Amino acid sequence: MTTVLAIILSLVFLPLGLAKIAAVPVMRQAAAHLGMPTSLYRVVGALEAAGGAGLLMGLALTWLGVAAATGLALLMAAAAVVHLRHGDPLVRALPAVVLAVAALAYTGAAVSAG
Repeated sequence: MTTVLAIILSLVFLPLGLAKIAAVPVMRQAAAHLGMPTSLYRVVGALEAAGGAGLLMGLALTWLGVAAATGLALLMAAAAVVHLRHGDPLVRALPAVVLAVAALAYTGAAVSAG
């Protein structure tokens, strides 16, 4: 189960993080919508990409995958809060909440597997 979750989460976070780092137009628009400078959105992207890579490396080093997933869960919780504080409807924060729960599920599964 941890392998599947790690791969799925990596397939989500790596491309999104790289798109934020590259500041593709849709990511610049998302940053502007939230009132964030592009430079801060790039930092978020770097954290997402690092977390995605950490999940993949966690396939060999469990502690690294757990650390990456925990960091991603915290990052996604913060993203949900930012959306809600910005006045976005709950549906706009829902993807971040789902990803946070999935990252926590990975953490729980990896820790329990040893």
